[in-house]
Amino acid sequence: MNRYLNRMIRAVLIDLSGTLHIDNNAIPGAVEALNKLRQTDVSIKFVTNTTKESKNFLYNRLTSLGFTIDKSEIFSSLSAARSLIVDRQLKPLLLLSPEALEDFEGLSCEECDKPNAVVIGLAPNEFHYNKLNEAFRHLLDGAQLIAIHAGKYYKRNDGLALGPGCFVKGLEYSSQCKAEVVGKPNEEFFKNALGNVPPAEAVMIGDDVTDDIQGAMNAGLMGYLVQTGKYQQGDEEKIGKPPTAVVPSFVEAVDRILEGIKQQ
Repeated sequence: MNRYLNRMIRAVLIDLSGTLHIDNNAIPGAVEALNKLRQTDVSIKFVTNTTKESKNFLYNRLTSLGFTIDKSEIFSSLSAARSLIVDRQLKPLLLLSPEALEDFEGLSCEECDKPNAVVIGLAPNEFHYNKLNEAFRHLLDGAQLIAIHAGKYYKRNDGLALGPGCFVKGLEYSSQCKAEVVGKPNEEFFKNALGNVPPAEAVMIGDDVTDDIQGAMNAGLMGYLVQTGKYQQGDEEKIGKPPTAVVPSFVEAVDRILEGIKQQ
């Protein structure tokens, strides 16, 4: 028996890569499970640290895989980073993939200007010595280091691949500064995604035990860890407070949530 079934569930936050899909392949049964969840009154948000792709790219990918979503339901760390840049009126050097730059149109610092921020996401083509050294020099000159997220790794069809975290840590080490992390596991990221729903009445479903589950539970949400995507055997034992539930996939996570809703 799940000891959390007596908690009200008003919102479900869902990770994307590794939870609903891996590259261009949907997790088996995920499309149907999402459709079942939509038959309830819970609010649904898709929360992602993906920095390789813009919101439009994500939306098109998900709909092409058969998922029924509204673009407004996607809450990404890219969106949070853009809001931060605009609010602080920063002039950033953007270390982002070309697919993600669409979400930062008009914000990149011109080459003739002196950036006062370095914004780093997952950008394999930018992670070479010359570009990282350029970022390092701006940090030495006082620029802020803003990490859209600092994930250790992610799942691709050909296996696990390095996330931006090691490059963020390298820049921190060399420039002796501390990065401000915008996306998961930042507690404010989860709370902003929930809007007016209290965290205690929400569930986070994800494959990353640190960024998805620990981050969400620290913010007061329940955390359902799925054993797909980047999940590795024993991940649930790597955080101090164990996940609310560990399930084989998104399908079983939805089943548990539906079971809880029936008892509300």
